[in-house]
Amino acid sequence: QVQLVESGGGLVQAGDSLRLSCAASERTFTTYVMGWFRQAPGKEREFVASINWIGAGTYYADSVKGRFTISRDNAKNTVYLEMNNLKPEDTAVYYCAAGNSIGNSVFPRDGKYDYWGQGTQVTVSS
Repeated sequence: QVQLVESGGGLVQAGDSLRLSCAASERTFTTYVMGWFRQAPGKEREFVASINWIGAGTYYADSVKGRFTISRDNAKNTVYLEMNNLKPEDTAVYYCAAGNSIGNSVFPRDGKYDYWGQGTQVTVSS
């Protein structure tokens, strides 16, 4: 069982930056694809970004491409989401997730994330 704990959320103004962190409890962290998702009030959860097990491959939703950067430090069992030029529409609860790797894919096996964090709130004011 992998436990994921997000941190780094907060209230910022449009154009500001934030870095989210997600610490994993599992020593087998390197066997997982890691992803970030978000859910705004009244909306469905949506994919934001993912990174393969070694950190060499990444994938982003079009809405955040060029503004957000996902990275991981396997020595620290931690994945990050650097968010720049934040917009009010980025306001949401952000979740990290872990899914079993398959090769060097940026997607988990069967497209399924098995473990989820509790979320951290990001609020961007205009």
